[in-house]
Formats: sequence, C-alpha cells, structure tokens
Amino acid sequence: MSPVVVIGAGLGGLAAAVRLAAAGRDVTIVEAAQVPGGCCGTATVGEYRFDTGPSVLTMPDVLADVFAAAGEDMESLLPLRRLDPYYRLRYHDGSHLDVVEGEDAMAEQVRALSGAAEADRYRRLRARLGELFDAEWPVFIDRDMTRLRDLARPAVLARLAALGGFRSMDALVKSHVTDERLVKAHTFQALYVGLPPRRALGIYAVIAHMDTVGGVFFPRDGGMHAIPRALAALAEKAGAQIRYGVRAVKVESGASGVSGVRLDTGERLAAGNVVVACDLSRAHTGLLPPGAGDWRLRRPRYSPSCLVLHFGLDRKLAGQAHHTLHFGAQWDATFDALRAGRPQPDPNLLVTYPESDTGAAPNGHATLSVLEPTANLRGGADWDDLSPRLQDRLLGRLADLGYGDLSSAPRLTIDPPAWARLGHTAGTPFALDHRFSQTAWFRPAGAARRVPGLHFAGMYTAPGVGVPPVLISGRLAAQRVLETPR
Repeated sequence: MSPVVVIGAGLGGLAAAVRLAAAGRDVTIVEAAQVPGGCCGTATVGEYRFDTGPSVLTMPDVLADVFAAAGEDMESLLPLRRLDPYYRLRYHDGSHLDVVEGEDAMAEQVRALSGAAEADRYRRLRARLGELFDAEWPVFIDRDMTRLRDLARPAVLARLAALGGFRSMDALVKSHVTDERLVKAHTFQALYVGLPPRRALGIYAVIAHMDTVGGVFFPRDGGMHAIPRALAALAEKAGAQIRYGVRAVKVESGASGVSGVRLDTGERLAAGNVVVACDLSRAHTGLLPPGAGDWRLRRPRYSPSCLVLHFGLDRKLAGQAHHTLHFGAQWDATFDALRAGRPQPDPNLLVTYPESDTGAAPNGHATLSVLEPTANLRGGADWDDLSPRLQDRLLGRLADLGYGDLSSAPRLTIDPPAWARLGHTAGTPFALDHRFSQTAWFRPAGAARRVPGLHFAGMYTAPGVGVPPVLISGRLAAQRVLETPR
C-alpha cells in the first residue's frame, strides 16, 4: 500500500497518524515547528512554562480511544485528573457558583445560590442537555459528515427539534432556568463556537453538558502540552516517522489523485494519501493542488479571537480554582461588540491557574493565564494602538479582582496579530465559527471530491473546534484512508 503523509502534528494530525500507523500504513508526519502540538502549543519565559493552546479538556474517553487504537492504555502513558471544581464562576454582584461533579452535589450548589425551586429547574435543564447529547453525539459529532445524505435524516432532525436543538442556545436554557447567573453558566460556552448565545443553535448546548456534567480534566504532569507529546510518542511507537522543522509547500497530484508532497527542503515524499491537518484557509492559498478547492470556503466566517496574558507568579494563590470565569456586569453588549469588531465594554475573563503542573514554575511559584475574547483581525482595528490599551485595562481589572499588581511579573502576551504570526488565519485560534451554514455537512469537507487521496483533519472541518472534535476529525480522516486504499 502507498505511503501516507500527514501535514501538521497538531491533535488532529496526530490522531490520524496514530490510527494509520497502528493499521500498518507507512506514515510520515511533517511539522514546521520543532515540537508537536499545533494549536496545543507551549512556550517559556525565563523559568516559567505556559500552555499556549486549549486549557479545557473534556470527554477524555475520546482521547483514550486514540491510545486504544494503538493497543495502549492512556492512563499508564498520560494519566489525567478530574478538576474539582470544574469551574468557579464569579459574578459581578460578588456571588459565585462552583461547578462540581454529580447531579445532587451540583443541585445543592444551585440551591445555595438561587433557592430550591431553581435547583429543581436546574435538574430539568441537566436532563434536557443529556437528552440532546445522546441524540447528537452519534449523528452529528462522532460521525463522518462528508456526504449530504448523512445530514438529511428526518427522524433525527425531528428529535433534535423536539428537544430544542434548533432554538437559540439562549432560549433553550432560559426555558428551563430563570436565574441569569445560571443562564450564563450554561451559555458562555457559545463563545467556543464563535457565536453569541442568542445566535448559537441550541444543539451547541451539548458543550455545556460536556464540561458541566461530563467534567473537565487535566494531565497529571506536563500541562496540556503533555497531550500532543504523548500522542507523538504513540505515533512513533506505532511506526510513524515525524519530521520536525520541515514545512510542506505543495501537495502534488496527477490524473488518479494525490501523488506526493513537496517540502521546503526540496525533497519530495511520495504519497498515495495525504491528510492535511493544518490551517485550511492558508492551505488553500498554495499548498493544495488544482481541483482541491471547497465552495464552503468561498465566504468564510471566522470566530472572534482573544487576548491572552500568561504570567509567571512569585507566589501561590490560596484557594484559587484551576479555572475561574469572571463575568462582567454586561452580557449582551459584550457579544454585540465582538460581532461589530469592537473591544468588549465589560469583558468576561477566563483565568487558568494550573497549580498542579508543578514543572511549569520554580518551587513556591506558579503560572496564571488570563483570556479575554476580542475581535479577530477582520474587524479592522489598529492593533498597534489597541493591544497595549487592552493589556493595560486587563491588568487593572485583574488588580480589582484581587490578583494584585501583575504589571511587573514575567509575561507572555498573545494578541490577534500574534495568533496570525503563529499561522492562524484572521488572527483567531478558533477557526471558522459554527453558524448553521458552517456546521456539519456545511463545514469544509473532510475529503477533496475531485482529488482522490486528499483528506482533511482539524478544527476547520467537521465536527469542529475543541479538543474532542479535533481528535474525532483525525479518526474520521484515518477511516476514510483505510476504507479507500490507493
């Protein structure tokens, strides 16, 4: 069987490579960086190490399935721990809600915040989210949506409609709970798919189910970047070759489809199948062969971006949760500003404090990462002027929230221009948003119809953005290669 080249050692590319190598295929991964990870990256400032990609890991069974495909047990190679609480939600009125494991324990948290009646309503919301998840997972998330007929399943669509999946996410949650603080707790996840809660489809409320019910996890050692490192080692153990510091510059094809990949070293790797697992918009500007264009990318709509400040702290923070969401007093106005390409007037902040990642900081020290959603580069802002102003405002907000004066702490800043320099189109690490016209079959296809042997994985294709969906995209790409040998 002909060799397979995987372009990009991010989570999607690694997931595909592990499965293909474990199935006996001759696999080469080419990665422009010197380490695996792609979006799930790492960086250092002095003695401090930071995860520069996703900080939230849900659905660990999806990750474990990649290890199982190679005959390995994830727990022995990449042990995880369940966070407690999953999140701490802090509201502008001074109240807070810990999202914890177990329905009864969570209902008690809600009762203490909002009363017994709201706790009962919360239980009904929790049940509805579970029903939506059960209906969606096998059809829209864990399934290859390359073919239109896979989308047009009347019975499934009717079931999702009956559960509220085609209402807005905001309306779905509000039909069950009345306390705005609980509404925020179950709709802020809309930002993960690049849309405000009142514009995101109710089907995306399953994300709230994944992290508020299923739980949030973290590697016991090495931070989030331990995930791609473990997957890369797994791929190599299964027989794949990984070439770091090498960039693919052209996928070549002939009359029968893919034939090879040209590298920036001048080498050519012969290939009967190629899995492109990098920024798909950039790939279409020169990497892909003629005929590989996808009509779904003619008018792409990109997700908002973010400003992230990573700090090295000379102290520990007593009582600080791993993930803390600080909600501002405004809500709809923040999403309106993002949509209009303006700075949010009162941004909601995600603060990550990975204290258990002991190797990330010197003894007695710690790291802290703060994410503020922003417009992407298509918003037209002058980021040379805007970025310093947003950073100063964020430092002031953190001081007001009790984190102290962090202005002189060792710091790594990643703003939309920096995301663009890291290879993300429109300066957003969240790819395309998930409006209906960019969901399921309407998202860029997982295979090039006119170029046999050319496949895609990663957050640009279905199922979409997030660690579990990207891992699934790798599995789906591997399945297509194995089912149609060339």
